[in-house]
Amino acid sequence: MNALGTASVAALRQYVRYADAKGIAVDPLFEKAGLKPEILNSDEGRIDGEQLQTFIHLLAEHTGNPVLGLETGDYVQPGSYSVLGYITMSCATLGEAVTRIAPYEKLVGDMGTTGLRMKGHEVSLVWTCNFTDPVVWPHVVDNVFASWISYARWLADNDNAYPIRVSLQRSSPGPIYEAEYRERWGCPVTFEAPENVVTLHQDLLTTRLRQPDPLLRKTLEAHALSQLALLDTDTDLTSKVKQSIQKQLADGITRQDMVAEDLGMTSRTLQRKLSQEGVSYQKLLDEVRQQMAEDYLQNTSMSIPDIALRLGYSETTSFHRKFKAATGKTPGDFRRQ
Repeated sequence: MNALGTASVAALRQYVRYADAKGIAVDPLFEKAGLKPEILNSDEGRIDGEQLQTFIHLLAEHTGNPVLGLETGDYVQPGSYSVLGYITMSCATLGEAVTRIAPYEKLVGDMGTTGLRMKGHEVSLVWTCNFTDPVVWPHVVDNVFASWISYARWLADNDNAYPIRVSLQRSSPGPIYEAEYRERWGCPVTFEAPENVVTLHQDLLTTRLRQPDPLLRKTLEAHALSQLALLDTDTDLTSKVKQSIQKQLADGITRQDMVAEDLGMTSRTLQRKLSQEGVSYQKLLDEVRQQMAEDYLQNTSMSIPDIALRLGYSETTSFHRKFKAATGKTPGDFRRQ
């Protein structure tokens, strides 16, 4: 996998919404970044981190906007955070939502990592950016913090939920633009700081959210864990193949040629590249099927024959046999336990 890993299409869409609002045509930028416009139609799709970095670089050059990241934060939606966004929506308090960021942020992308610190009555979220392009990373940090603050206010239904202070590693964009940060975030903002940190008062974390749903949160977290399992330890190619398989299985399709076409190659080329990495299409199909089967059995009320059909099995007995070989239990026993 490349050094910047992958990013969800949901993360890309936030920048595209900004561009659309400003009347900027994204297709030429997509072409230069090696992206296909149809990727925006994928809910579970991912792109290379290098492609996202290139796209943001091109957008920054096109707009010449020194606070591009700050302004793109206005276009955050629950879907901007992939399944993590819906998990936080179903939390009971803002504190509960905050603690969900670090475990699941990889689903949004490999753009950076979050750390949580507590000292006295203060809680600090520290974000380390993985992007290296000097044009891009300041915008990405600005975007992450602006998105967090806007989204937290929406979750809490409180436009006056202000941080205590924000520290940014980036250099100042100039006195005029500095005022935009303070106005949007309602707190002091320091530039050229050692770390990127948002500091909140501990009392803010007890804020009740508008749509708590503990049962939904549990289901979503189970789904998030299965998604993380698909990403962990995979090469870039196997990760993409698994994602494509998962997308096809939503329609009960298991055809290698359709997965290859989705990845822009022939079936023979896909088979050769997978062989070079020591895996086969069938092995990846079996892994995705098993993970999805366990997810369906644990977190849905779908009947076992319906699950078998959804996963592309022509006969329920074949599903039973495959599942028992993998777990030592029948699907029914697994669901009961």
